Amino acid sequence: MLQRAAEAYARIGGEAAPMYGVVAALAMAVPLFAGAATGHGAQGSMIALGAYLVALRAPEGPYGARARDLAVGVLVVAVGSAFGGLLSETMWLPVIVVPPLIALGVAVPRIGSTAGLAVLLSAVRPPSDVILIGVLELIGGLLFAGLLLAPWPARRLRPLRAALSESADAVAEALDAVAQDVAALDSSPLDEVDLTNPDLLAVTRIPDWEAKRRAASESLTTARATYALYRSGRGRTEPTRPERLIEALGRVLHETVTLQAVLEAAKNYPPDREWQEETQTAISALAARLRLLSGAVASAGAAPLGREESAAVRRMGRAAEHIRRAGLAGDEDLVAVALIGQVRRSIDRITGEVASTRRLVAGGLRFGLGPPRMPEFDPGPVWEQLRRAVRTRSPMFRQVSRVFLTALVTMALAAALDLGYGHWMTITAMLSLRATYGETVERLVQRVGGTAAGSVVAAVILTLAPGPPVIVLIVFCFALAGFAMRAVNFAYWALFGTPLAMMLLDFSTPADWVTAGQRIVLTIGGTVMAYLAVRLLWPAGYLERLPVHLGRLLDRHAGLVRAAADVLAGERVRLPHDTIVAAERSAEAVAGTRTRLGHERVPDTELIAELETAVDAAHRTRDHLITVAKLSREEAVDTGPIPEILDRLADQLEETAELLEEPEARDPKAATPAEELSEELADLDTHLSKLTRRRRAEITSGVGRDEFTPLRHALLQVSGTRHTIRMLREDAGTVIESSLNATEPRR
Repeated sequence: MLQRAAEAYARIGGEAAPMYGVVAALAMAVPLFAGAATGHGAQGSMIALGAYLVALRAPEGPYGARARDLAVGVLVVAVGSAFGGLLSETMWLPVIVVPPLIALGVAVPRIGSTAGLAVLLSAVRPPSDVILIGVLELIGGLLFAGLLLAPWPARRLRPLRAALSESADAVAEALDAVAQDVAALDSSPLDEVDLTNPDLLAVTRIPDWEAKRRAASESLTTARATYALYRSGRGRTEPTRPERLIEALGRVLHETVTLQAVLEAAKNYPPDREWQEETQTAISALAARLRLLSGAVASAGAAPLGREESAAVRRMGRAAEHIRRAGLAGDEDLVAVALIGQVRRSIDRITGEVASTRRLVAGGLRFGLGPPRMPEFDPGPVWEQLRRAVRTRSPMFRQVSRVFLTALVTMALAAALDLGYGHWMTITAMLSLRATYGETVERLVQRVGGTAAGSVVAAVILTLAPGPPVIVLIVFCFALAGFAMRAVNFAYWALFGTPLAMMLLDFSTPADWVTAGQRIVLTIGGTVMAYLAVRLLWPAGYLERLPVHLGRLLDRHAGLVRAAADVLAGERVRLPHDTIVAAERSAEAVAGTRTRLGHERVPDTELIAELETAVDAAHRTRDHLITVAKLSREEAVDTGPIPEILDRLADQLEETAELLEEPEARDPKAATPAEELSEELADLDTHLSKLTRRRRAEITSGVGRDEFTPLRHALLQVSGTRHTIRMLREDAGTVIESSLNATEPRR
């Protein structure tokens, strides 16, 4: 338990937000000071409390998205505060009304905990003018929103620039990972050395290609989501410059995936001439160019863009040309020559995309202003999701029910025992109860320690009864520290936020040590209630939903495999972006389930390992399919048994998805996917050998060595695809086998 507590307090969850802390502190301190100076301290504290409740939302993203989020928060606080004032004259009516609002905030993230807190904190105050309460807290919410959005005209594009810059850096890191793996030496001696200095680790370890590729993909997804929040909704059909930049970076990443796969295949057919060093230098130069573009985007054009031409790429082209001529003369293996030719074409395509990106950045990322596009609301899908959640008892439905029952019990206890500060027990339980055991325990440990220390600090301050100006200064400091450090560790928020809330609620009526002791005891009581809820109430339900997520993973990747087969057959030009995104999201859903299962009280380590294996193999499967599609983008050629292999892989993925729905139909003696495709892969090797012999015979018959014939094109394509198809078969089989193992009955 002590170790868990130490880990909870030492955990770093995010980065500090000092400017957000300053805005929140000003929004609370200014009305408090104005109220104290004019003799209206109670009204000033209500305005500050409204700012406090809206600031708890911590909106993120572009200013348009923040404005929408803050508008909802201000409205919820104003209505909730007025509604809570109506309940302040009764004891049991809040017990009936508040728990459903708290549960609604869990089910609807846009509402969050704001509604429940606004009603609860207003209901526990002495009866007063209901309209006045709502208006005052509305003013506080508007004050905070106005201060936070004040830099909108000058910083409107800053979040988008940051997202685009991070995407360019992430793609550059993926290129660097490919470059350092081109001619990598044996790193086992360095791996045995225990290094703790991150700078040394960065230069002595080869970057993990899969991790860098995944990070780049996630960064591009984030950039697309950020850009979507900027669209004005004026019906513009042509892509804007930021949109074109995102798509260009996406093409660079997909071409990098292809380059990495071809380079991996080329290791099996090394030519007699040295070419790795020039290739490594060229790829590193392209990564450096992307970093220059990233700096130019982040600085709004102040940083240099660099030259459009690259001497390193030209040198790599000359090295590849020497190897090609040697192959035509019969001095090199034709397969090796074909693979290096594919490497050169991939680098040329990346160079072209980087040059296109440079022109976009040089032209600026401005786009027209317009009214923000409000999200569309269709009640049909919402009600359908609600019915499905209730019918299937989804994890979200279980969490909402757990929070509702816990809030109901804590408020009923507070009303039955007539606890003056019983709302602290409810607040502790509602803000600490999470979807899993591990997350809840960590939050409870952080909150108990921080609240206890914060309550003592508040008691000392309020018992000394300093003058209002001193209290306002203390509120400013605590608000600044609490909101700035909230993302770093929740314990900091409990430490600074607890005395902040106590001083806002008791600004006109200073408390004493007895009050502080009562709040500590009630916080511990809320902690106990949250722990009992997560420990004794129904399980989270993630394990029961696992077959559904794995089945969706297999189905989405089967669709991607069939799309790649269509590209080979000439029915598609490229892999549909939506199909790739759907496959990625299905893998992310399984990864999220794996993370949740890791937070259980007794995690199933074998199951978590199987899920991790399945997710990693799914990521590699998508990379292989992107490579196959990219290598087949030219005119259709004789691809041999490759389309049949892809179709069979898709069949196996779909059949396994059906088995997850009907586990009793499994045959333990059935052949594994690797065994079933052995014959097709042998046919692919035979096909490649035939193409090589036919190409040599074609040259012998008098066809020019530089003449581009269908046979030469087929050899280039099949030789570049062969290694990828083998890896695809292996990783798709791993996805299937790990999915079946993860859904087997376990003790």
